[in-house]
Amino acid sequence: MVSMQAALWVVILLVVLALLFDFMNGFHDAANSIATVVSTGVLRPAQAVLFAAFFNVVAIFVFHLSVATTVGKGIADPGVVDVHVVFGALIGAITWNVITWLYGIPSSSSHALIGGIVGAVMAKAGAGALVSTGIIRTVTFIFVSPLLGYVFGSLMMVLVAWVCRRMAPNRVDGWFRRLQLVSAGAYSLGHGGNDAQKTIGIIWMLLISTGYASVNDKVPPNWVIISCYLAIGAGTMFGGWRIVRTMGQKITKLKPVGGFCAETGGAMTLFIATALGVPVSTTHTITGAIVGVGSVQRASAVRWGVAGNIIWAWILTIPASAFVAAVAYWLSLQLF
Repeated sequence: MVSMQAALWVVILLVVLALLFDFMNGFHDAANSIATVVSTGVLRPAQAVLFAAFFNVVAIFVFHLSVATTVGKGIADPGVVDVHVVFGALIGAITWNVITWLYGIPSSSSHALIGGIVGAVMAKAGAGALVSTGIIRTVTFIFVSPLLGYVFGSLMMVLVAWVCRRMAPNRVDGWFRRLQLVSAGAYSLGHGGNDAQKTIGIIWMLLISTGYASVNDKVPPNWVIISCYLAIGAGTMFGGWRIVRTMGQKITKLKPVGGFCAETGGAMTLFIATALGVPVSTTHTITGAIVGVGSVQRASAVRWGVAGNIIWAWILTIPASAFVAAVAYWLSLQLF
């Protein structure tokens, strides 16, 4: 057990660890926001990460904290959560993020965190301590978010093709090079709004479990909100170029019009999910949108083998991070 005297220091260390995860989330998922705008040549990588980071942070003024509430109170019974559970969840999520980053696999930081929470909670109290409605909604959107991204991305591509059917290709390219800045900004807003709130949620969960916040509070402390948005923005600024190559070039080759349609379709999906309070994967979403755009052009434009490898990473994310989290939970009992 953690003594009351040491509890504050443990909480501080776990908050720092959570912000490190948030930074890594931005670093790992930067590609989701900028891959298309970089691969189409609209922005250079350095410009793109600054652009995306700015909109990540601006999202603090746009979205309600519904995703943070889901993560903080809607995944596990708050009475079961303690510092050991939070430690296990964060270590599980961070470990899976590092592994997939090293191999350039665009997996889900979001589902790694959810898997980490599930694994640590089950290690302590079993499946009965999980909140089934929150788990079911999150797992359902593993399939729904890329499907929505696919549908919105492909519909946008069809709509744009019809609207621009009589325009010269050079003129279309010129217009959509400008419009892609709008779509990339919207997607980065959605990315910041959904992903920063997951870390807000786990820090809120930690503060509730240690008595530094009340379960009856409607929102977490302001310092938690601000620090999480700044952390994900900083992570995005450092980027993740290995994953940029996969997302922007290996799945399908995009032109500015395709990049605009993919980002717009992905942004629409993220805005819907965040409004519903569902912690979705920005990786799943933009991948589905890119595949939708590519398949409208022609099925052979999509490198389905690369997409298949990404899907395997999606399937493994929650169980893999849950397993590491369970091990980390038991280890933490010995450490503090």
